[in-house]
Amino acid sequence: MTTADIKKRMVKLAQQINDYRYQYHVLDAPQVDDQVYDSLTQELKKLEEQYPAFKSLNSPLIRVGGQPLKRFVKVKHQIRQYSLQDAFQFSAVVEWSKRIENILRQEGINEKLDYCVELKIDGLKIIVTYQNGVFQKGATRGDGVIGEDVSEQLKTIHSLPLILSQKINAIVVGEAWLDNNKLNKINEQRRQRGESLFANTRNAAAGSIRQLNPQVTATRGLDSFFYDLEDLSVTRPATQVAELALLAGLGFPVNKHHRHCASLAEVQDAYQYWQQHKKQEPYGIDGLVIKVNSLKLQKILGFTGKAPRWALAYKFPAEKVTTRVLDVIWQVGRVGTITPVAVLEPVVVAGSTVSRATLHNLDEIKRLNLRIGDTVVVQKAGDVIPDIVETLIKLRTGQEKKIFIPRCCPICSSALVQPTGEVNYYCTNKKCFAVENEKIIHFVSRPAFNIEGLGPKIIGQLINKGLISSAADLFLLKTGDLEPLERFAEKSSSNLVQSIEQAKKINLANFIYALGIRHVGMETAILLANHWHSWSALQSVTSVQLESVYEVGSKIASSLVSWLANRHNQKFVECLFTAGVQINKAMIKENKLAGQTFVFTGTLPTLDRDQAKDLVRVAGGKVSSSVSAKTTYLVAGHESGSKLQQAEKLIKKGAALKIISEADLQKLLSA
Repeated sequence: MTTADIKKRMVKLAQQINDYRYQYHVLDAPQVDDQVYDSLTQELKKLEEQYPAFKSLNSPLIRVGGQPLKRFVKVKHQIRQYSLQDAFQFSAVVEWSKRIENILRQEGINEKLDYCVELKIDGLKIIVTYQNGVFQKGATRGDGVIGEDVSEQLKTIHSLPLILSQKINAIVVGEAWLDNNKLNKINEQRRQRGESLFANTRNAAAGSIRQLNPQVTATRGLDSFFYDLEDLSVTRPATQVAELALLAGLGFPVNKHHRHCASLAEVQDAYQYWQQHKKQEPYGIDGLVIKVNSLKLQKILGFTGKAPRWALAYKFPAEKVTTRVLDVIWQVGRVGTITPVAVLEPVVVAGSTVSRATLHNLDEIKRLNLRIGDTVVVQKAGDVIPDIVETLIKLRTGQEKKIFIPRCCPICSSALVQPTGEVNYYCTNKKCFAVENEKIIHFVSRPAFNIEGLGPKIIGQLINKGLISSAADLFLLKTGDLEPLERFAEKSSSNLVQSIEQAKKINLANFIYALGIRHVGMETAILLANHWHSWSALQSVTSVQLESVYEVGSKIASSLVSWLANRHNQKFVECLFTAGVQINKAMIKENKLAGQTFVFTGTLPTLDRDQAKDLVRVAGGKVSSSVSAKTTYLVAGHESGSKLQQAEKLIKKGAALKIISEADLQKLLSA
């Protein structure tokens, strides 16, 4: 063959392999034996090796040939990826429908709503970009704004098309998932190698996508479904149902069980059906997704700060199982809180093996009338948090043991105290190992120093190896200190040290919050930072001065003054500054809203609630969470709640309180 013939042959082979791939992985209707598919693949592989110049960037063979990555690259989504509102009861679905009908009526629209109902697949959300019909990149959802580039990993999913049937530009959203049978095989292999097992298909899918080596991802046999088209370069269909048909026509795998429902009664029928039949499918299903079918109405309804108004996740009830309480242990939290934890006879609930359940406090134990040895009902609310909801007292044998609060701290043996009016007990030893561990976890969290890559397991290693005894020691770590630790190599050690170095510059509010002062949450930390502007000014403050600040009461003032007066805490802060921590210079705030207090309620048209609060604070105003006679303005958005009613009552009683809109707030800010 001539080189021209060879090039044509390679193009034809690629097309034929892609056709067979589509028939097998998307249509589930294979047209040839595996031997035929393998033979064509081997021929193309040999030709690509002999004639690399003719190899297509979108060759079907690149699905398993990507090179291992050094790290995942963060990518900003072109279109923000929202989460969904949750509903666990039909009454909540009815309320949601009424809310959106009211919004539409305000827009002069009185159309009867119909819905597209889709299965909520328990996998990992993926966002894939195509240009001119060709796969360009794929990413995880991340926080909705920033995700991770997992293009090479997604190419290993055979049901995901690399070339579409039309040369269009599109951003497509779907779910990567793992077959239950494949999970069992993977876990058996991991068991034989002495590795930890995946708890469920969702965890396995997420763990497979986040493999730096895409060849490892390829061995997992992931699959996918797609359900949304964004930023489409051609005319969009009129309905969600038609959009799913378009996705299928473009070559995407679309779950065949979606249903058009003309009423909420039909939605409930679908819900009840799948609640009974969900385990018949090879993938995890944790509910239904209800969408307003009309794309025109979806656009009008828009989004809240967190979720689309036109869609709802109708979750199945939390799975409940019975098991026995083998013991109760007591954990020590960040501020020394003693929390009881039930040790359970291991049981599978909602796809995960559970051996622990929180009991919150001694009052909860009394409410459940719980004893060690009892048979209990365990549920995972929202399929996440294990919780004991009932004690089956009739199954008692008489051998059960009553549960008592320990006389001293289970970690350091220090005395425990129960402050007046509180249900919790606290360890009095401020240097308790467990307290310190939780303090450091809090210290590095996102609202605090936000040290990326420093999770609880690594913190535990650092403390156990004696590398750190307090959070201040983190800023003294060197790459060589970390390399001997488990799963740490030179690169990962260097990355963590770099993250710690970058975290040394911090805003005052975040710094205050990071210290973990009792009763001082993020909102209070912002109030303190805005009032005193510097740490040097704050550290000499008195209780009287603190209580003069709106929303800082005697409890907060007493806790803060006591913390600041403690010599151990003073030395800790000195160590932070000595290690290079720098508090960013506070912005000189405008005073146009000085002396004015704002409360927010409902959803604002354009601003996120936190954005609006920050604008008020920058302009010198104060933000409160509750309406009172001291409130100057209540900024009311859509679906305002009880705060609006409370404000109206106060106004009738003569309070100098005004109810304003977002537009009014913008005028005040720009005046």
